[in-house]
Amino acid sequence: MSEEEQNAPATAGPARRSVLKAGGATAAVAVAAGPATAATAAGGPTALPRPVADITLRVNGADHPLSVEARVTLLDALRERLGLTGAKKGCDRGECGACTVLVDGRRVKSCTTLAVMQEGREVTTVEGLSRGGEPHPAQEAFVRRDAFQCGFCTPGQIVSAVACVQEGHTGSRDEIREWMSGNLCRCGCYPNIVYAVRDAAEAEEARR
Repeated sequence: MSEEEQNAPATAGPARRSVLKAGGATAAVAVAAGPATAATAAGGPTALPRPVADITLRVNGADHPLSVEARVTLLDALRERLGLTGAKKGCDRGECGACTVLVDGRRVKSCTTLAVMQEGREVTTVEGLSRGGEPHPAQEAFVRRDAFQCGFCTPGQIVSAVACVQEGHTGSRDEIREWMSGNLCRCGCYPNIVYAVRDAAEAEEARR
């Protein structure tokens, strides 16, 4: 350090050590006081209660009154509030199709839609596909064709297969592959899945 720098007067303002001590003390008090007080101590807003909505979900033919936060997905409402665990939480981003359910007969990835948006609609999960205690033709076809391995994606595959048949997209194997492409099978059972969807379509046609 030069002689000029050594003789220069000290600059005004708090020392670095004092600033660090003061900041540490403030943080310690805020953490000990809890989240709401911590936000206030930091100059931010206090925590606000999350909005709750009273809704009625009609699932598999039965009405279920629920009080849910507005941010709750249909998948979480089905699994955590209604105990319907057939729909699986896979990617949680609408990419794998393991959470597929039917809403008014149309395929919906339940991890990408909110429960409050489905009030007044008919939701069908894999648990609601059986008819009079008998498995749905799609369920029977998946078992007969051995169209699964680990089984994690199977409920979503079956629900999507039911919709695929109802939509009339079973004219060929290529068409089935195209319209089932939103459901991923990490075990690679795609050939047997295609056969199962075709069998389900034939069974539905025979019942008409």
